[in-house]
Amino acid sequence: MTAEPDSSLDALLRRVNARLDALMPPVLAGQSALDTAMRDSVLAPGKRLRPIMTLIVAEDLGGPSDAALDAGCALEMVHAASLILDDLPCMDDAELRRGRPALHRAHGEDVAVLAAIAILSGAYGTLARVEGLAPARRGEAVAVLAEAVGTRGLVAGQFQDLRGGRGQRPLAEIADANGLKTGSLFTAAVELGAVAAEASEAVRTDLRAFAAEIGLAFQLLDDLLDGAPSAVSIGKDVGKDRGKSTIVSMIGPTQVRRHIERHVAAADARLDAVFGPGSRLHAMVAAIFAGSIPAEAADEPVLEHEAAR
Repeated sequence: MTAEPDSSLDALLRRVNARLDALMPPVLAGQSALDTAMRDSVLAPGKRLRPIMTLIVAEDLGGPSDAALDAGCALEMVHAASLILDDLPCMDDAELRRGRPALHRAHGEDVAVLAAIAILSGAYGTLARVEGLAPARRGEAVAVLAEAVGTRGLVAGQFQDLRGGRGQRPLAEIADANGLKTGSLFTAAVELGAVAAEASEAVRTDLRAFAAEIGLAFQLLDDLLDGAPSAVSIGKDVGKDRGKSTIVSMIGPTQVRRHIERHVAAADARLDAVFGPGSRLHAMVAAIFAGSIPAEAADEPVLEHEAAR
């Protein structure tokens, strides 16, 4: 289906940004520093891929738009909180995020941790209060978000990456960690849209498969961009994967580009099954990856025994 002018990606981005601002959890009097930190994280300029996915899925399956918007914003809050925690000195020790100082560097580690917790709790509160969804659907949405965050989602992927990333790992293990860290929130994005639209299990199966492919492609793209010449070009630290066991380090950039193309093609095929060709999600996927993949450079040699791991 073809997107209407008022449902363009830019229009959806504006809706998400406005609603995120309105949904920010209030703080107590005298705690403006916490409010500023939370807003700096959640409202920092971003593409809002996940909430836009939730909106598109719900709308194009005939679900309630406003309910999907709030659900997507809750997911974006979780994403923002995860970035705060990911950047901490005990994790990736990052200096930049979205072109700005990482939150712990701008506001202190103590405030950053508290902000992350407050944003996470705000996300669940937002889902629990979504209007336009039956109580059972709200409960299902909360369960979807909990699954994405917990020991079979973000937390599991981050633990696996932190504890195993510096040693040699099989490609399948790296891909599994990538799926947990990056794919889990994309899966939650389409699941929340499907919950809002009361989609069939067959449709949800295709959407989950789509999200898994996009998550893997997105993480591979992120790994490629880690080799960018400067942090300015991508808005966050580069070189953080140096010395780390990644798919890029094992098979080289050229092969990674081919993997990205295959994942995107597989994702598009799943979308064809749900929406037919030319849907808004097709256009969104094309926008994510078109022009984002770095130009080919000479691949570093990969030892045969390393590539086979």
